[in-house]
Amino acid sequence: MFSQTVEYALRAIVHLADQAPNPCTTEQIAKATKVPQAYLSKVLQSLRQSSVVHSQRGIGGGISLVKTPEELSLLEVVNAVDPICRINTCPLGLKGHGANLCPLHRKLDDAMRETETAFAETTLAQILLSSTSSYPLCNEPHERLTQVGGPTIAPSN
Repeated sequence: MFSQTVEYALRAIVHLADQAPNPCTTEQIAKATKVPQAYLSKVLQSLRQSSVVHSQRGIGGGISLVKTPEELSLLEVVNAVDPICRINTCPLGLKGHGANLCPLHRKLDDAMRETETAFAETTLAQILLSSTSSYPLCNEPHERLTQVGGPTIAPSN
């Protein structure tokens, strides 16, 4: 349903959210997310152009989120690299249909609307704080924030 670019962008942003507010290099992000570095560079460029991430050159520089993980939604990330396209009019161009979609295209648009809503309502912080036995992008136990500015603890299993 989603392009590889969206998958790679979400992986990169989840990693940056996990490391926030510290910047990461493209090499560090690529290694942590298992995304080819050349492809990741192009994805990060789109994220920079959409003001999702910010980059700083030099010592102590790197790539970091523009917003906090609590403020950044999954939808903002997706729309920065490959926006969800809703079906507003008949994709077949049938004059009798216009904005009155047939059952197939209505169902497809409903699914896209539900996905769009779910992503708009989900922040990066929620992804990182979800209680599951696995932590995003990690095989081993990981320390993470329990709340904004809170102490770090190992995730509960």
